[in-house]
Amino acid sequence: MKRFIPLRILPVFVCVLLGMQVGAQVLNKPEAADNPNLPGNSAWTAACASSTFNEYFVNFTWNPPLVNGDNEFILELSDANGDFGSPVELDRVSDMNTNFDFDFEFALPTDTRGESYRMRVRSTSPAVTSPASDPYSMYYIDYNSPILISQDGSGTIPPGGTINLCDGNSIILEPHNVPNANTYQYNWYRSGTLLSEKSESISVSSAGMYYVEIDYGSVCSGSANTLSNTIEITTGSSQGIAINPPTKTALCPGETETLQANITGSGLTYTWFKDGTAITSPTVDDDSYVVDASITGFEGDYQVEISGSGVCQERSSAITMTNAGDFTVDRDNAATMVILPAQNITLSVSTSASSPSYQWYRNGSAISGETNSTLNVTQIGTYFARVTESGGACAASPVDSENTEVVAPASFEFVVDYITSYTACASTDVTLGLSEITAVASDGTRTDVTTQMESSFSYQWTLDGSDVTGETSSSILLSDYTNNGVYALNGVVDSYSVASNDATVQLRTNESITINSNGTVFCPTADAIVITTSRNLTGETYEWQRDGSGIGSSTDAFNVGQAGTYRLVVTIDGCQVPSNEIVVTDFDDSQLVLDSDANIVFPEGESYTITASGAANYEWFDANNNLVSNTNSATLTDEGQYILFASIGDCEATRTITVEYQDNFRVPNVITANGDGINDLWVLPNTYSRRSDVLVTVYNEKGQEIFNEANYQNNWPQSTTQFAKQNMVFYYKIQQDNKTIKQGTITVIR
Repeated sequence: MKRFIPLRILPVFVCVLLGMQVGAQVLNKPEAADNPNLPGNSAWTAACASSTFNEYFVNFTWNPPLVNGDNEFILELSDANGDFGSPVELDRVSDMNTNFDFDFEFALPTDTRGESYRMRVRSTSPAVTSPASDPYSMYYIDYNSPILISQDGSGTIPPGGTINLCDGNSIILEPHNVPNANTYQYNWYRSGTLLSEKSESISVSSAGMYYVEIDYGSVCSGSANTLSNTIEITTGSSQGIAINPPTKTALCPGETETLQANITGSGLTYTWFKDGTAITSPTVDDDSYVVDASITGFEGDYQVEISGSGVCQERSSAITMTNAGDFTVDRDNAATMVILPAQNITLSVSTSASSPSYQWYRNGSAISGETNSTLNVTQIGTYFARVTESGGACAASPVDSENTEVVAPASFEFVVDYITSYTACASTDVTLGLSEITAVASDGTRTDVTTQMESSFSYQWTLDGSDVTGETSSSILLSDYTNNGVYALNGVVDSYSVASNDATVQLRTNESITINSNGTVFCPTADAIVITTSRNLTGETYEWQRDGSGIGSSTDAFNVGQAGTYRLVVTIDGCQVPSNEIVVTDFDDSQLVLDSDANIVFPEGESYTITASGAANYEWFDANNNLVSNTNSATLTDEGQYILFASIGDCEATRTITVEYQDNFRVPNVITANGDGINDLWVLPNTYSRRSDVLVTVYNEKGQEIFNEANYQNNWPQSTTQFAKQNMVFYYKIQQDNKTIKQGTITVIR
């Protein structure tokens, strides 16, 4: 009869037939594969992606057993150094769970640039990860046009592409047509030799032919077509270019001054600079430049640069040109100033003029007699100072300061606060006071004017909206809980009326609440512990609490049902006022202490006195309930059990005492187990028998354990039939606290 193997388990079966060990899935490392969409294509060795091509394949194989039905295979990419700390997902498939050899298709992320990228495949069910692939050079080529380089990236390529440098000077070459140029790495070359610099700019001082390309790696750089133009650097000796000292460097308005290069008439090219920026194009024989003081902003540092055939490019030192009639005026106060009722403010300006004169203006009109650098203001308005230069090399136009707007407050605000330490329902007194006065301008500008205005206002305190008689200062002392409520402070000055924020005051009463109890030790068998208060709680809001939590009682007296810390909380004028605390503890009978062990052994015919302590009353009874003693001690003469009843407070504690006569015989070494009732059992003294802390063990002549018992009841042997011989020898061991205290032999005679 043929047996058919289901297709889904065939791979496992084949593995078994081939002698393979069936275990977890094995994921093999992914490998570069050819592109099936391109004819005649072979597996790629480096990925050079761009906006026009970005389609790659890798082959992946894995070994059975089968993955779970919900599994997905995920192709992941490392960082440029081959690290998978934060992998990038390239592709994910869920329909290849029975295909052991298939291709992933993926596109390079646009930020991919590096020589050592690796890939791996991860399955999700079960979670298994393949080894990493071999390293691959991978680049996304987002810029693939020829680069243009120039000095400082200015965009000006010198005639013939040549720059002459003097006496070891250097210049910076960098691209001027690459967006986000600083995000790339570059390959710089000098006369065909690759240099070590990788940034977008390079400092050059040596002669040579310089050009650059974006570094897209060992494979992709050439195909990217980014190779730049060439700049030839030549070197030579300095011509000593300089600007001849001008007649003057400080010009009055309308004056001009010609700056002249010291090297002229040589067919050289001249470029003039102001503050480091070219202000003329490179021009042959342009060896002079006219500085015109009538042009705004003519002031600055001027230089000239020369270049040309047979000479090196060099730039002169700077000549600084200034405005002889220029000076500044600065406003020394804020742009907006608030003037308060019955107050004044001072405005001021400062100037760089050598011999200034001043005139203040209000609302565009000169203020008579106000010709100093400061002005005392008592009115609102728009103010500025006009400053005129009275001396100097040339006449200058007056300069006005910036305006200052002097405004009256649109309103005032009061802030009242707790001046002394205050906690609601805990403090018994508090002082409220005015902590801040703010002037608010119409544009919302806020100015703290507490110091200037506190004495100018008249005040009135209110409680719950009504005036408090006699309280007309900026602070108020409250020391009686009957004055609790919401307080505010009103103030008036000129036409301004101000109301403060609210401040709620809840003072605690000085009244104390007392509770009492008829006991503090709880025991269920005693009379109930009752906690009471002398306060009349009729109409009051109150709560009995145990350990800080309410216990639901609404009576004047409270019966204690368990140990805890008890108190009564009464609500007085919105504040919870707690009483004193009463601590009730569970009864602890450990207070009752005996001066000896509860198991007493003494010789027959003698007596033993036992004494107790820790209680108020004592009663000793024997096993027949006869009173033996009603003091803290009892003298015992007979064997048996005794019980002590002791009173501690309202509770009762008990102790049981056992009395045995002391044994006067030794451990027997011979018994006659013949069933006549005489010496049939191995009887031990009380010292060793019937004690839970003593272990008795008996061994036969071969050393085999035949009896083992703690709390030995003098019950061995349990049968005489176990002795096959007339005379048999056994061994015994008696142990206490894991220590042998007695051992020997037992001879059994039948």
